[in-house]
Amino acid sequence: MMPDIDGDACFAQDYATARERFGAACAKQRATLWTYGNPTTGPSGEPLTTDAAWFGPAEARRVMVLVSGTHGVEGFCGAAAQLDWILNDGPGTLPGGVAVLLVHAINPYGFAWLRRVTEEGVDLNRNWIDFNAPLPPNAAYDALAKAIVPAAMEGPIYATAEAELAEWRAAHGEPAFQVMLNSGQFTQPGGLFYGGTQPTWARRTLERIIADRRLAERDRVAVIDYHTGLGPYGTGEPICGHRPGTAGQSLTRAWYGDSLTEPFLGTSSSAPIVGLSQYGWLAALGERVTFIALEFGTYPPDVIFQALRAEHSLYTQGDPAWGDTETQRIKAALRRAYYPAKADWHELVIFRSRQVIRQTLAGLAGETASP
Repeated sequence: MMPDIDGDACFAQDYATARERFGAACAKQRATLWTYGNPTTGPSGEPLTTDAAWFGPAEARRVMVLVSGTHGVEGFCGAAAQLDWILNDGPGTLPGGVAVLLVHAINPYGFAWLRRVTEEGVDLNRNWIDFNAPLPPNAAYDALAKAIVPAAMEGPIYATAEAELAEWRAAHGEPAFQVMLNSGQFTQPGGLFYGGTQPTWARRTLERIIADRRLAERDRVAVIDYHTGLGPYGTGEPICGHRPGTAGQSLTRAWYGDSLTEPFLGTSSSAPIVGLSQYGWLAALGERVTFIALEFGTYPPDVIFQALRAEHSLYTQGDPAWGDTETQRIKAALRRAYYPAKADWHELVIFRSRQVIRQTLAGLAGETASP
């Protein structure tokens, strides 16, 4: 039986508090903790770090990995799920031969500054490509770039942008618009879902964590990467990006049952995306890794879109003043879009996270959890 859920207990108000509480909980459980310093600082000058904690046998052959903060502002959800697992004696209930690695705030800049991107202005979940090869094209995004992120979110500039987007959507349809928008682009710095031109600090740090913890030497590594913003409010959708016919697809189907969705089969709220971090895990670990993005819905797509483009528009003239009233209004809207901060949403997240963790550990222990 699952322990009682206090839906609000594990959700922090900001990155600094989330990091402090994570470190304290790890210390209490005597976890082994590593810190990776980010080159930037937070809004109050605080240091920004990615912290990695190990629970269980150092030489465990099977490892569950929980990653929070890939998309910065989405880190409230994943950090709370990690803390809930620690505080509810997750370390004391591990199956034999299984260890857990928690990667807290892999994009600490985005978490602290309430941005979806890294300090380089890059969407980390579009950054995992081979930059020695030609960059993936997205001609439709290029044509609409100034309408997607206009220089102003009011007045004639905004009205022109809205008309251009409406015309494109009418001509091509909403599904095509969402694919164009979300699949990633590599030519418009400052634009939405920009994949960059080289590996980011966060990508290099995650690659270092994978190497430092010798995950390529394990028999099985199961990754849960926490995200928010897609799907119905509070619903935790396990998204499988493994290609059809692979061992990863087979295992995730067995572990997570009929709630598992697959972009390659058109069953997910997410379309197939270029540059996902999953591809980095697959490159490093091959068929020994299973990977799901656990995506928690918040609000309708246009609410998310408007909040995101307003926040990106804010940066078109350079870094804004953090204390400015308009900056704080826009940041609050983006925070709410990806983190509703409501008791019912908190409870849904914690319940589903516990369920998916249980299924993952059962799978790693050689059992097939009942969906």
